[in-house]
Amino acid sequence: MATITFKGNPIQTCGSLPAVGGQAPAFSLTGADLQDVGLAAFPGKKKILSIVPSLDTGICAMSAVRFNKEVGAHGETVILNISADLPFAAKRFCDAEKLEHITILSSFRHPEFGQTYGVTISEGPLAGLLSRAVLVLNADNTIVYAEQVPEIAQEPNYEAVLAALKNA
Repeated sequence: MATITFKGNPIQTCGSLPAVGGQAPAFSLTGADLQDVGLAAFPGKKKILSIVPSLDTGICAMSAVRFNKEVGAHGETVILNISADLPFAAKRFCDAEKLEHITILSSFRHPEFGQTYGVTISEGPLAGLLSRAVLVLNADNTIVYAEQVPEIAQEPNYEAVLAALKNA
């Protein structure tokens, strides 16, 4: 379990992020078109897994906008924004913000994702949602960077993510 905080109050996740140097576990999540999508849909691409509680919050929205801006021009990289949001709501957000470089994926039909990646919040007011975390995968799906953001209301370390992506 990872101990994180929500507005300064300690809460737990169901486990820990997969380790740097290991293979990212396979997953199936629901895309904007309601079809199942997994890592195999992005062969040969570097990947940023931006895992967030909900795009309907300020910090989650800011991180999606920032990753779209910072990484969007890198054709060899895909940004997978993963939350428990319904695909319709996440797509509306991305369309409204003109986030054309973000692929939205939802765990709403696949709660096992949060268990496998250790990011399901297990207690407190956000129980059942995913914690804020970022993983960078190289083109072979090896994890080159993993960050469990310690406070839900805190943005990830963008500079570290971008540095890891550059070296992936």
